Amino acid sequence: MNLARILITPGEPAGIGPDVLIEAAQQPWNADLIAIADPALIAECAQLLQRPLQIIECDITDQNRIMHQPGSLRIHPVTFPGKITPGKLNIENAPAVMQCLQIAADACMNHQADAVVTGPVHKAIMNNAGIPFTGHTEFFANAANVTQTVMLFVVDNIKAALLTTHLPLKNVSAAITSEKLQSVLTILHHDLKKYFHMSHPRILVAGLNPHAGEDGHLGNEEIDIITPALTQLRQQGFHIDGPLPADTIFTPAVLHQADAVLGMYHDQILPVIKFMGFDRAVNMTLGLPFVRTSVDHGTALDIAGSGRANAGSLCAAITLAIHVTT
Repeated sequence: MNLARILITPGEPAGIGPDVLIEAAQQPWNADLIAIADPALIAECAQLLQRPLQIIECDITDQNRIMHQPGSLRIHPVTFPGKITPGKLNIENAPAVMQCLQIAADACMNHQADAVVTGPVHKAIMNNAGIPFTGHTEFFANAANVTQTVMLFVVDNIKAALLTTHLPLKNVSAAITSEKLQSVLTILHHDLKKYFHMSHPRILVAGLNPHAGEDGHLGNEEIDIITPALTQLRQQGFHIDGPLPADTIFTPAVLHQADAVLGMYHDQILPVIKFMGFDRAVNMTLGLPFVRTSVDHGTALDIAGSGRANAGSLCAAITLAIHVTT
C-alpha cells in the first residue's frame, strides 16, 4: 500500500494551530499523519475544546507507516518550555516552534516523510526572540538549499502564484527581473505538470502597473522587463499569456482560459484568493524537493481555544498534500 506520510506542524502554540489540528484529527485520512508538537499542549487543548483525542507518541525515524484513525493523533514530541495560554504569545516558545519546522524539513529531506503541512506562525514573536523569520516559504527554501521557490495558492480549481513574496511594496519593482520571471515561470510550469498532471499548462501573467502599464503611460516594467521575458519563454514552448491587467485577470471569462495565474506581488493575488475561499484555500510551495502545503490564515489569537476556529483550510492542505504524493 502506497501510504503517504504527512507531517503537520501546528505553528504558534498560543494561536489556533493546535485547535484546527485537533479538529482535523477527528476525520479519517488515507495517510499516516504525524504532528510535530508538544503532546501535553495538544492534550490540554483537546480537553479545553472538549474533543476526544487519543495521543500516540512516535518517532518519525520509524518507517512503520500507520493509517490515521479518527479521534487519534500520532505525535513526534517536542517540548515547549514556556507557559502556553491561548491567545497570549510567549517569546520563550519561539525556539521550539522553529525546532518543529527544522525536524519536519530534515525528515522530508531524509525521505522519512513525503510532505509537511504547516500551521500558522506568528512572525513578529519569532523575530522578537532573535530568530530571523520571513516566512515558511523562505525557511524551507533555505533548509532544502534551494535558491528559488514559488508560492502557489490553490482554492477549488483556481491556482495562483506569486513572483515576489514578502516584500515591502516599494521594493517590488526592483525585484522584478527577467531572470526571476523566467526562473519562477519555469518552476511553476514544471510543477503544474508534475503535481497536477497538466501536459501543457496555460499560465496567465499579470502586469505590475494599472492596466498592465497602458503602453508605457503608467509604467515601463511591462515593456522593458516582463514582455521580453515572456517572449523568450514562449519561444521555448511555454503557453503563456500576458502581461495582462491585474484588475481583470480573475474575471471568469479570462480565468476560464487558464490553468494558473502568476501575480507580481503579494497583495495582487492574496485578497482575491482569500475572497474566493478563505476557509478552503491552500498555500503550496513549489520548487522544493518535497511537498509543502499550508493553511491560508494566520494565528487568530483572538479566537484561540474558543472552539470557533475553522479547520477547513488545514483539511484542504492535508487533502492536497495526500493527493500530490500518492
